[in-house]
Amino acid sequence: MAKLCQINRNKKREKLVKKYATKRAALKKVIKDKKSSPEEVFDAAMKLSKLPRNSSKVRVHNRCELTGRSHGYYRKLKLSRIQLRKLSSEGQVPGMKKSSW
Repeated sequence: MAKLCQINRNKKREKLVKKYATKRAALKKVIKDKKSSPEEVFDAAMKLSKLPRNSSKVRVHNRCELTGRSHGYYRKLKLSRIQLRKLSSEGQVPGMKKSSW
């Protein structure tokens, strides 16, 4: 299981991403727009840099819902490989069973 502080830090980042998503999108749109003047682009870039770093979507790390493990993560199921194997062998994941050959 991951450290509790790492899990909490990631949750905090997720909240900040949701909070600043619209503001970030608007500023990035101004920056990428070809028709905006250099002054507008500069102002938008400065405002974007003033936002919290953790409000960027890139800084959120995918973690297992059950354990908080970050490696071996399946996006579709939001579980780590270890928990996926455990739950599938118990029959908790629909349509999946442990196979051997």
